[in-house]
Amino acid sequence: MQDWLAGFAAEIGTTPPTREELDMLLELAGVAARAAERPAAPITCWLVGRAGLDPRDALAVGQRLAGDSEANSS
Repeated sequence: MQDWLAGFAAEIGTTPPTREELDMLLELAGVAARAAERPAAPITCWLVGRAGLDPRDALAVGQRLAGDSEANSS
């Protein structure tokens, strides 16, 4: 996966995510998929990039929204 990310990043003129950023984005994708539906995962990560958010901050937002969603469905 690292080779793909490095190559893709180079092609679009940026750097690949650090290991920590990658872990946060993958966790966020999991949160989004469980809180909504699977297609929400990649789109959520796209929104993070578009907004220029730090993955750690984005994960916190995702976890809060997922918690709100669970509380409202109970």
